[in-house]
Amino acid sequence: MSKGCTFYFVRHGETYLNLYRRMQGWSNIQLTEKGSEDVRRSGKGLANVKFDAVYSSDLSRTIETAGIILEENKDADDLIVHAMPEFREVFFGSFEAQGVDEVWASINEVMGYPTVGDLWSKATVPEQMNATKKADPYHHAENYLEFWTRIEKGLIELIKTHRDTGDTVLVVAHGNTIRYMLNGLVPELVAPQPLLNASVSKVSYYDGLYHLESYNQVDHFRDL
Repeated sequence: MSKGCTFYFVRHGETYLNLYRRMQGWSNIQLTEKGSEDVRRSGKGLANVKFDAVYSSDLSRTIETAGIILEENKDADDLIVHAMPEFREVFFGSFEAQGVDEVWASINEVMGYPTVGDLWSKATVPEQMNATKKADPYHHAENYLEFWTRIEKGLIELIKTHRDTGDTVLVVAHGNTIRYMLNGLVPELVAPQPLLNASVSKVSYYDGLYHLESYNQVDHFRDL
């Protein structure tokens, strides 16, 4: 077996749009006080993990989250955060910053399920994303192909840099980005649940395949 590499995918901390239950894709907004505290608790739990490289999306909430985690890490003095637009959240077009419940009701009108709950439980991720683009009055929201094409560019860059190095890599991104990405990469991850803020999902990559080690973990959090 090759050396491979290991990725720690971390979702950013809670933001004000999370708190207000509003759609948050490419919108830039800061972490709440609770969001910062949870990230620091997550960082303390990761303090002894020696990261060889750190990446984030280029949105402020992930860059802020990555910075807090590095502040708590015992071996991060020489590390810098590489911001990559490829790892942004899904773009929701004109639905950005609108109420979550209202937006999903609009998407469900396109899908035609009896309830939004049925939509979530029965429609695939590609179907949901394609319906979001159709429901957006401007049709600017990303569909699945647009999202995956963007994410794949970032993944190829990471694998090109870290494959067979044995490196441990921190990637701070977004709830849908990480969930949809891992759903597409890891065969055993079926219908993954939404990710908690500041949670960790650990994936190893070797012999050309991604292997899930943990998903949506918060039990490593430590008290401040």
